[in-house]
Amino acid sequence: MRILLKLVLDCSPDAAWRAIRSPAVLTAVSAPLTVFTSQEPDGFPELWQAGVHPVEVRAGGLVKIGDQTIDIAYPIRADGVRMMRDTGRGLSGPLAIITRWEHTMAIAPAPAGRTLYRDQLEFEAGPVTLLLWPVYWAFWQWRAIGIRRLAPRWSAE
Repeated sequence: MRILLKLVLDCSPDAAWRAIRSPAVLTAVSAPLTVFTSQEPDGFPELWQAGVHPVEVRAGGLVKIGDQTIDIAYPIRADGVRMMRDTGRGLSGPLAIITRWEHTMAIAPAPAGRTLYRDQLEFEAGPVTLLLWPVYWAFWQWRAIGIRRLAPRWSAE
């Protein structure tokens, strides 16, 4: 199944690029519906580096729904669009029923110094995929609200 967002953000592409690589932004746009806690020895990095990052996920910050990995890559595109891709997976709890996860965010310039932000989630969970789609769709809409709200305050530094 696929979920898509396409937003024009009130910030520069450099500021948006820094923001999508920030675990702090992930936590800000996900809360309070979902709370992510780093399981890395030093906690979340300032910016995501390519590689695997283990996290604990809680619904509403209260009920643990499982552990997962966030597996970051930065694909190179010839057209200058900057991309970040997460192909992590659920390790325990309900998150482990997801058999395929590919979350891709893309940053490109938009008119007037703004940013075209595209966000795509593709996932599969066998026979429950159709049941999960509305849950992820609603969560992606929540994220979009947070992204739009925070974008004017993002800085490239």
